[in-house]
Amino acid sequence: SVALMAAIVIVLANTPLGMIQLPIIKATTVHIPVILGAILLGPSAGAILGAVFGICSLVSNTMAPTLLSFAFSPFLSTTGIPGALKAIWISVGCRILIGVAAGWLFTKIKLNQFIALPIVGFVGSMVNTVTVMGSIYFLFAQQYAEAKEVALTAVFGLVMGTVTASGIPEAIAAAILVLALGKVLVVVFRKMNLGAVNVESAK
Repeated sequence: SVALMAAIVIVLANTPLGMIQLPIIKATTVHIPVILGAILLGPSAGAILGAVFGICSLVSNTMAPTLLSFAFSPFLSTTGIPGALKAIWISVGCRILIGVAAGWLFTKIKLNQFIALPIVGFVGSMVNTVTVMGSIYFLFAQQYAEAKEVALTAVFGLVMGTVTASGIPEAIAAAILVLALGKVLVVVFRKMNLGAVNVESAK
């Protein structure tokens, strides 16, 4: 079942299905199966799925670089080994945290599914946005400023703008999708007796 969720992550990461066109920006959906997998299978499975998401992100930023791909691909590092390690943290490490946080949070929220699922979806999505953009700010502020052709002092505002403009719509979309899909998957996993620790706690 981890393999199945990992396959979904890979498909979303490598097709247009991984992006939902919103009025202003594209919202990613690749973290949705990571969050769902963490809910159904626990934090350790969530960490594995997050790593799969991160590796897909690393590969896509290496193969089809964009303006900020240096922050996601160790192969595009402009600052040698330290930059490469920072890029691995942002592309893979931050994504592992999504699964760990979502899986842990779901076990701690002793609420009805209709409340717990969207909360975990929202928080899991915000963990992605805040850790990625926060890490870019703390680790790559200078390069980010150069790439965007702005003063170093403007970087914080740009990062917060991305968190607000992209992160919040993505988190709302995640809350809705995790609720809609999670309700169905919890029942399916129970019936298939897939041994998910977390499903047992899903009332």
